[in-house]
Amino acid sequence: MHPATNAEAWLLFVVWIGVFVLQIWALADCVTRSSAAFTAAGKLSKPAWLGITAFSVLVSGWLRLTSSGLILVLIGIVASLVYLADVRPAVRQISGPSRW
Repeated sequence: MHPATNAEAWLLFVVWIGVFVLQIWALADCVTRSSAAFTAAGKLSKPAWLGITAFSVLVSGWLRLTSSGLILVLIGIVASLVYLADVRPAVRQISGPSRW
């Protein structure tokens, strides 16, 4: 195996770990927020975001190494980023800091 290929594999693994931790953070944050805050912020309901973030974690964990599921992994990454960048700040403004 060429050293560059090995370095590339390690880099991709480190990136995947970072993305996976980010997705778990989105799911954990969603779990700790109150349901009323989601509707008060004008966002999808808490069960909807729980399903979206849980799906993204499961897909990234399950299909990490298969290229056939890459589009699902990318969709999951985008969904988690949307939660963290758009939904979390709006819900946090209404509900305050998380309870953990």
